[in-house]
Amino acid sequence: MEVLDVAAAEAHRARLGPYVEPHLERRRLGVGHPVHDFLFTYYSYRPAQLMTWHPAGPLDAHKRPLVEAVHRLLAGTLSRPGNFGCFGMHEWAMVYRLPESSTRHSSWPLRLGGSGTDAVVEGHRIACSHFDAFRFFTPDAVPLNTLSPGRDDRPDFEQPACLHAGMDLYKHAFRLAPMVPAELVADCFELAWDIRVLDMRAAPYDLTGVTLDPTGEPWTPVRVETAEGKAEYAEAQRGFAERARPLRQRLLEECDRLLAR
Repeated sequence: MEVLDVAAAEAHRARLGPYVEPHLERRRLGVGHPVHDFLFTYYSYRPAQLMTWHPAGPLDAHKRPLVEAVHRLLAGTLSRPGNFGCFGMHEWAMVYRLPESSTRHSSWPLRLGGSGTDAVVEGHRIACSHFDAFRFFTPDAVPLNTLSPGRDDRPDFEQPACLHAGMDLYKHAFRLAPMVPAELVADCFELAWDIRVLDMRAAPYDLTGVTLDPTGEPWTPVRVETAEGKAEYAEAQRGFAERARPLRQRLLEECDRLLAR
């Protein structure tokens, strides 16, 4: 058994190393990445924790309320259809009517400039269902959202096509670790990684010159302000929703296992 555990741990580190090691090197050099650093800075799971393999464990009694809350959120999300018509406008609403020097990625210009970006927001129906995206809307963008998700009503709003809901499967997984297996955490991490790439390709920033680890491919925008870009975004969104469904179901089953104890 010990040999198998060592082999699993080595395979786990080899799987995640191409994602984690470039981030650690950038951190050492003090160089940021506008796309890939997000999973290591926005989320609280440390690289060393992500790289550590572990099997599924028993329920920690102190974490039962967390497991119950995650179960409610996952079940609620799985119960409703996806909205494939948002076209990533949440990222645009986060910079609406802001000077470019005040945006979250102020070292990168806006592709359409400030006025062009504002016009895109004003020309679209904004329907963000994810509170942790909605809370970053600029004050002027908040009343433009047709929904009002709150901090405590996520199970009532979360829907399976939302990119941020897909990325948050990683958050749910690591918050349940080590009660859930490290392989499931890694699966959710890799999904979140790929979703984040689309999220920023569809964002209003001009990231020309950025390369996408671990493939090294150059960044190209998804121009969601055009009909072609909307179609490209929706197709990719459907693909991520399909990838997310079995992971969401596996996490729900892990919650069922833990709560049955």
